[in-house]
Amino acid sequence: MKVFSPRNELRPYVRYYWTLSAVEPISVLTFPIGCPMMIFHRRQPLYIHETDFSQAPFTISGQVNFPARIESSEPVEMLVAVFYPHTAGMFTDTPPSAFYNREINGFDIAGRRLADVALRILDSRGLGESVGLLERWLLTKINPTLNIRRIGGSVSTLLRAPSTPVDSLADNACLSRRQYDRIFREHVGMNPKEYARVVRFQKVLWLMQAGRRDYAGMAAECGYADQSHMIREFRRFSGHSPKQLLECQVPYSDLFTHPQLSEY
Repeated sequence: MKVFSPRNELRPYVRYYWTLSAVEPISVLTFPIGCPMMIFHRRQPLYIHETDFSQAPFTISGQVNFPARIESSEPVEMLVAVFYPHTAGMFTDTPPSAFYNREINGFDIAGRRLADVALRILDSRGLGESVGLLERWLLTKINPTLNIRRIGGSVSTLLRAPSTPVDSLADNACLSRRQYDRIFREHVGMNPKEYARVVRFQKVLWLMQAGRRDYAGMAAECGYADQSHMIREFRRFSGHSPKQLLECQVPYSDLFTHPQLSEY
């Protein structure tokens, strides 16, 4: 797996790209990460066990609130663009709320230009060329609206303090609570309370990744009412208690980890 940095102009909107080429079968337990993705499969798409669903060659993956095992029995070659929680709609022309708990065939909603780019990516000579094709198209779609900036500020606040009341987030965005809930859901893909739960879960993963095992202290630091509350939420999003997860895989937080980035 290789992780690539976006061009400077795209860095406020695209977290990173990653590519994977694998000849061995894949079976990985995944969790809600809090970030929408565009996925391009140049070989066999991945199968999602829980939903009995195979991704399309060009897939848009939205916010989810459940764990899933992704599998492939044949060689895999894929490119993934990972967006910030509130920016994917800028590039899809479809509100991320339409992708909630879904993996959508990108060709079903893409305009002609994006569909053409997707076909060229799937037909390109290699993953490095694929990243370049995608970047050139993404650059043409940059359009940071006032609401994107407002919700971006909210997301930054939640990453620092996941227990921030939604009324405070709405006040800081200069919106009524009803307006705020609607705009947040349109841009992020789930309501602010549910997204804050994903953030708290990801922060626990991040602390575990760093070696923390003091669960009561972690619960307080991440904004849970108590340790029991944290464990219930952790089980909902991962299918395991924290101790059980440690027995089957190494904790890793996609949302709070900043991977080492390469230039493509």
